[in-house]
Amino acid sequence: MEQLQKLQPNKFGNWLKTSITARMLMVGFLVLILLIPLSFIESLIFERSMRQQDVVNEINDKWGNHVMLYGPILKLPYKTYSETKTFNEQTKTYFTETTSEIKYAYIFPESLSSEVDVDSKSLNRNNYESAVYTANMDFNGNFPIPNLKIKDIKDEDILWNKATILIKTSNLKGIKNEMSLKLNDSTYSFETNFKNNSRNSSQLDELESGFLKETDVPKSANTNFSFHMTFNGSQNIQLIPIGKTTTMHMTSNWANPSFIGNFLPNDETKTITDEGFEADWKILHINRAFSQQYLNNVPDLQEFAFGTKFIVMVDEYQKSERSAKYGFLVIGLTFLIFFLIQTMSNIHIHPFQYLMIGLALTMFYTLLVSISEHSNFLKAYLVAGISVVTLITLYSKSILKTLKFPILIGLSLTALYTFIYVIIQLENYALLVGSIGLFIILATVMFVSRKIDWNNG
Repeated sequence: MEQLQKLQPNKFGNWLKTSITARMLMVGFLVLILLIPLSFIESLIFERSMRQQDVVNEINDKWGNHVMLYGPILKLPYKTYSETKTFNEQTKTYFTETTSEIKYAYIFPESLSSEVDVDSKSLNRNNYESAVYTANMDFNGNFPIPNLKIKDIKDEDILWNKATILIKTSNLKGIKNEMSLKLNDSTYSFETNFKNNSRNSSQLDELESGFLKETDVPKSANTNFSFHMTFNGSQNIQLIPIGKTTTMHMTSNWANPSFIGNFLPNDETKTITDEGFEADWKILHINRAFSQQYLNNVPDLQEFAFGTKFIVMVDEYQKSERSAKYGFLVIGLTFLIFFLIQTMSNIHIHPFQYLMIGLALTMFYTLLVSISEHSNFLKAYLVAGISVVTLITLYSKSILKTLKFPILIGLSLTALYTFIYVIIQLENYALLVGSIGLFIILATVMFVSRKIDWNNG
């Protein structure tokens, strides 16, 4: 009986050492265990990237935030009348009292043309980078003769001598020139209109001119206008196409633009090179779902804006995050290599040794993130990769007792990290290259494992 009890543990231990099924279960279990530190590393990368975003927002806030321009808009006051009837008890008659109230009509331009020249650059703080720019924007166009009769507003009720011009923008702080608008031969300056809207970020700030001369109001003929604005901004530039015909020509030295909004530039004239880009837009009134004049209030038309976003290509934290997403693949394939070597050469590898190898693989990502904060991603990737590959190769030499298998492992890890680096750098072909690479890896594993006796369970 005692001999039977001694034989059973030995039999179980021998099964753990020799059974392919036991090895596979052990390797799979360790891979799942190592997902825990991988998840912590991904959380660390996310936390550091949020810190980066905070710094980028701080840089942008000091330099100037995104630019959205809405204007110019002709603001015309007009009188409306209401009548109230009151009964007089003494005379037993009704008398009518007429009261007037001032309301406003908002007239959009007949044409609106803009020339935008953007001088872009990157601002860095430590390893954090933000795209900022100085934009010189020249506008010209004309206002039509308002046809308010279709709104039952008589010409004599319009207060032509109280007309003003409005310009709305998202970035008052970024304006770097004294704002003035030339209307015919007259020049008008602007003042800000403060509106207590709890500083809603979606609400545009408002600039308004002084009263226009009656000779400058489009009372009997169209009125031409022009003005210039210089902005310090970041992230993007957008224009709301309020002209019956709106055009914009934009040039910049930024090589990585992203055209955003409701309208894209003309493909035939758009050019993007390493030195910058040039783009043209033309929007007609039939291309957007709003009219050319409004009563009582200016509508919120931000959803119709178009323009350019100045993007920083995949940054260090994005690359580190993408790299960490392949952590499961790296650990799984590395363990698979050790498993195949163990199975085909009958070399025993203890679970603790698998665990040490897995932890070394996870250390790659902490090294990558920490080094990339003080250097560029390529240098950080090389240092982290060489360190981990060297460590695992030397450690496997002590486990496997031969030289050919550690060299095979070192070369395999080098090829795997190189493959992942190539995928991270690619934008349009990442999925294609990744799929082909995984197919080749699968084919290699199938070829190598074809002679294993899987019946030794």
